[in-house]
Amino acid sequence: MFKWVLRDRPNTDQTVLLQDALNIPGIISEILVSRDITTPEQAKKFFRPDWSHLHDPFLMKDMDLAVERILSAIKKQEKILIYGDYDVDGITSVSTLYLFLKQIGTEPLFYIPDRLQEGYGLSKNGIKKAHEAGATLLITVDCGITAVEEVAFAKTLGIDVIVSDHHEPAETTPDASAVLDPKRKDSTYPFNELAGVGVVFKLIQAISETLGSEHESYRQFIDLVALGSAADIVPLVDENRVFVNKGLEKINNDCRLGIKAMFEAAGWKGQNVSTGKLVFIIAPRINAVGRLGNAERAVRLLISESEQRTLNIARILESENRNRKIIDEETYKDALDLLSLEFDINTDKAIVLAKEGWHSGVIGIVASRVAEHSHRPTVMISVENGIGKGSARSIASFDVYSAIKKCSDKLIGFGGHRYAAGLTIELDKIEEFKEAFKNVAKELLTEEDLVKKIVYDGELELSDIDDRFVKILRYFAPYGPKNMRPVFRTSRLNVVGSPRIVGRNHLKFRVAQNNKIFDAIGFDMGELIYRVSPGENNLDMLYVIEENFWNGRTKVQLRVKDLQ
Repeated sequence: MFKWVLRDRPNTDQTVLLQDALNIPGIISEILVSRDITTPEQAKKFFRPDWSHLHDPFLMKDMDLAVERILSAIKKQEKILIYGDYDVDGITSVSTLYLFLKQIGTEPLFYIPDRLQEGYGLSKNGIKKAHEAGATLLITVDCGITAVEEVAFAKTLGIDVIVSDHHEPAETTPDASAVLDPKRKDSTYPFNELAGVGVVFKLIQAISETLGSEHESYRQFIDLVALGSAADIVPLVDENRVFVNKGLEKINNDCRLGIKAMFEAAGWKGQNVSTGKLVFIIAPRINAVGRLGNAERAVRLLISESEQRTLNIARILESENRNRKIIDEETYKDALDLLSLEFDINTDKAIVLAKEGWHSGVIGIVASRVAEHSHRPTVMISVENGIGKGSARSIASFDVYSAIKKCSDKLIGFGGHRYAAGLTIELDKIEEFKEAFKNVAKELLTEEDLVKKIVYDGELELSDIDDRFVKILRYFAPYGPKNMRPVFRTSRLNVVGSPRIVGRNHLKFRVAQNNKIFDAIGFDMGELIYRVSPGENNLDMLYVIEENFWNGRTKVQLRVKDLQ
């Protein structure tokens, strides 16, 4: 059961001012003000994201040093190697920088570590391979901010390193030629919530501006930036909103062969690609190939200009994703069995599960599912040869990275951010870590934090949902963290006709109020069919408003969040 919570009402004077200035419904004005959009100028900027809203890339610390070193390497025909990560953010970061550097006249190399053999981040093994390949400049993307020893090792081999990352830095910053990270303690960059691929985009923007206007075609890679940003679940505000908005425009009008091939292999033939389609259709397929095998195949898919080659690789990713789903499900069931034995709902405010044999490539996904199921921060650890590799996922009110940092004396290493983190630990330290982590959670989380809530933005009558209201809502997209779809409540609804279960377990029915009727659908909510009996005339519903395209027609439907 969810607790329904009405979002705090914003300042009335501000909402009235905005409502009058923009001639918009009062509830829309309230939603804007609750998202810190308080003036007509801010609203216009929000509704129409534009390239001009991007910040000067040279405001990022060390950007001038990075640009100078890269252009020097190109001029001297040095070998440049791009060192990435195996998730979507890392894959798109590598692909973006590779294609851009190739466009401006060099043939870079790229390297992505094997998830199972090497693990996350810059490694000495990867640096040795860069040296063997003749690279004298190594650029990390979506990793490297904590790689102090590794950067020093690269120097001993005559390799300069530029770090491009977006994760939380450690106490010491690597002694690199340049360190690009908006989360640096000494950073004054106006926005610090970029994905790794967002930092890469700022780098190629800076290089393009240095080279002159004829190189403005760097914008052609914005689709990759949108994919990586959406998949990394960064807040879709400020520059990220521009990236994803412009990237979706490109995907919908001039889709890159690799992305198009993944949609085709997945059997999706819909229209109007949204952030949801990137997150739930494309991202899992790219992640799967990195979780179960060689992630470089995903880079080759995104950089290829051969239609046949992209289709071939996309089919491989599709197969890998099916295998990943099977392993996910087996691991999830295993985790729930372990949870029933070890978890005490009355005393435990966090969950730590460890087992030998779990596939380290899927424990992050499963940790997310367990955290959602239990509404507790969750750490899952896969043990092999006496070493545990862990993935942590959190809930809204808990900073899992900071919590793990408080237990770092039990760990070999760790990294991440507020909602997701990774760690490495010796087998005989797992129980100590488990107790320490649970104690931190007990100290920081209140009972109220552990109540599952749905926060809604306001109440509507069905008659409020007209063509103009739906049109205004369109301008709120793209949706994501800090800019989620508005959630509405409508009370005293009548259920029309006979509700039914469609697809896997989706609840489909119709609701009416004062002669206005809408289709409603609750995904994976078939078990709630008892709440929508035919003829029910006192139904309260939380929902978001969507436009469903089917058989050549677009129709407004209400996607159910909960029913009472």
